Amino acid sequence: MTRFLTPHATALPSTVPFTGPETLERQSGRPFRARLGANESLFGPSPKAIAAMELAAAQVWQYADPESHDLKAALAAHHGCTPAHITVGGGIDTLFGTLCRLTLDPGTAVVTSLGAYPTFNFHVAGCGGALTRVPYKANHEDPESLLDAARQTKARLIYLANPDNPMGSHHPGRVIEDMVANLPDHSLLVLDEAYSDLAPPDAVPQISPDHPQVIRFRTFSKGYGMAGARIGYALTNPELAKAFDKLRDHFGLGRIGQIGALAALADQDWLAHVKARVIRARDRIAAIARTNGLEALPSATNFVSVDCGRDGSFARRVLAECQDRGLFIRMPGVAPLDRCIRISTGPEAALDVVEEVLPQALRAAAG
Repeated sequence: MTRFLTPHATALPSTVPFTGPETLERQSGRPFRARLGANESLFGPSPKAIAAMELAAAQVWQYADPESHDLKAALAAHHGCTPAHITVGGGIDTLFGTLCRLTLDPGTAVVTSLGAYPTFNFHVAGCGGALTRVPYKANHEDPESLLDAARQTKARLIYLANPDNPMGSHHPGRVIEDMVANLPDHSLLVLDEAYSDLAPPDAVPQISPDHPQVIRFRTFSKGYGMAGARIGYALTNPELAKAFDKLRDHFGLGRIGQIGALAALADQDWLAHVKARVIRARDRIAAIARTNGLEALPSATNFVSVDCGRDGSFARRVLAECQDRGLFIRMPGVAPLDRCIRISTGPEAALDVVEEVLPQALRAAAG
């Protein structure tokens, strides 16, 4: 039936950016003991958000407000901008897809980092964009190299995550501000700030919401603990934000998720509580790594990248041995980042599984 597909769609690989834990559980025939691979918040959403969503369930026969009026107004108040600066969608990934459809023709140049968040690349490829990938500089994305590549290729989009996924590193906000000041005229900075709610304050740059060359992406999936609700949003200049209306799925947000996001945003005390628990969990993961002779890299996210001290083949064996023992974790996909495994934070019971399984996996991987 591929005769109905476009030549471009036919040529695309039949792959997805991530294999879900549910798929792995079906393959193994048993559930994971600890789900620490998807950077979800095991600490859960605000109890107030849960209560709001429970009440909203009885009205789920209604479509959600296609304009997301109340949520956009609340987000605007939270960020000190206007609702016209905001567009919302079914998670950051959906918004990436819309942005690529709005900005890319086949062959349009795009710059990202080698090993950075692969779902962005997935949407670029779907639109026929021409990706250039620059190496990380140690454990950080390299803003200077990204800018150089954008100038050389005349890139329309430059992708950068701060804090970074998959390494958990971050640049101070002033570094991002300097990058913005040096953007070539032909480039739009796609600034992925999915983990900004969990980052130190100095990681968040000060950028005018009216800036014509920056679009910043945020989510309720990480700090707010609502990954399953699929609520993301972007902050950008009103002209670009309005352009999303040309292509977005106007009924793409569920009513329950919208109402839950409103309640979650209003409960900043819960977000602070989660951030404190994430910091404690990062410290424990680092301690477990040290006990096993490994190095935990500094993290500004709700996960920790652990350097296994060898090459990617060894780290993949460690990963497989962890999964065989019921511990779901992930790892970066390309060298030299793939020397690491990546462990999401979680409550003590989940980290108890890490403490038990990791030494067993390391011994098995070493043969």
